[in-house]
Amino acid sequence: MSKKTNKSSKLGLTLKVFALVVASLLLSFTAYGVYLSKQVETAAQGAFEAIDDREQSELREEEIEPLEDSISILFIGVDDSLQRGQGESNSRSDALILATLNNEDKSIKMLSIPRDSYTYIPHVGFKDKITHAHAFGGTKATIEAVEELFNIPVDYYVKMNFNAFIDVVDALGGVVADVPYDILEKDEFDNRSIQLTEGRHLLSGSEALALVRTRKADSDVERGKRQQQVLKAIIQKGTSVTSITKYANVIDAVGDNMRTDMKFDEIKSLISYLSDGTSNIDTLNLEGKDDMSTGVYYYKLDEDSLNENREILQRHLGIYSSTFDEDVTVPETSPYDRGYGDSNYDDSNDTFYNDSQNETDLQPSEEFEFDFRN
Repeated sequence: MSKKTNKSSKLGLTLKVFALVVASLLLSFTAYGVYLSKQVETAAQGAFEAIDDREQSELREEEIEPLEDSISILFIGVDDSLQRGQGESNSRSDALILATLNNEDKSIKMLSIPRDSYTYIPHVGFKDKITHAHAFGGTKATIEAVEELFNIPVDYYVKMNFNAFIDVVDALGGVVADVPYDILEKDEFDNRSIQLTEGRHLLSGSEALALVRTRKADSDVERGKRQQQVLKAIIQKGTSVTSITKYANVIDAVGDNMRTDMKFDEIKSLISYLSDGTSNIDTLNLEGKDDMSTGVYYYKLDEDSLNENREILQRHLGIYSSTFDEDVTVPETSPYDRGYGDSNYDDSNDTFYNDSQNETDLQPSEEFEFDFRN
């Protein structure tokens, strides 16, 4: 046998071995992809939590489809830490971000709602901090308050606690964010152990949580901007993940710490949408002023800013109407204005910072006869 024949045989054998290896890898990745798809579906089913007596928003006349219609999603961050006496049943919302997704131009508008915004809470029939809506009536009460404030439908919600937030960021390998100033903040266990320095950094889950929680050196509005920045970074990194193992890690991270009324097929549609639209995310903020006239701190929203943002979101959803019922009379006072508090309600984190950064703790003065567990 000639040397030329031997070389041809060896080359043929090498190509066959290479082809078998490639085929095996493709089969493995395909099988793992199917496994991950099932894992995602299982996680989605575990996280699914429909809202009682609410198939869709009452502000929607027709059923919507995520890939065909412009939709809105309310992101709710809750502090259900038992260390702060919260728990799942009476936790307040620590972050509220309302996002509208326009299906025509694949753009996203993201509005941060300050947690202490003074607004009407339909569930209880009076005005109060919007953060209290979740303690009064959970997710449904929060959605109703947001819909009342902006006169737009909330089509879906995504609710996460601190653990889910931390784990998702860590599963993605961290997120890059701008730290506006040096920060010493509490971690998820309430230990003041997180130190951040001014500048642009790759942040771990605990560090990202500290960044979006802190407000001692500025305000709720600025904190809202930081929340938008980090959520935007999570969305962009999450939809650009190329590592299969990172997908698995994110799925595991969600666990029992996230709730949503989006079904599996709707989640797949949303991921497809976000993959096209993450480069076009506009952030919006509500202007207002600090108010201590009742002895309790509220953030009073500026009507012009509220109306402007309301119109922007309505137009983005394609439902803008020049008429808005401003003549509805609602009670202007909440039980907190009359000097009442709740014996189970820890208001120690609700602090007011004036321009000179002096802190005034606001503690409840009397028992408030309302069951926050309902």
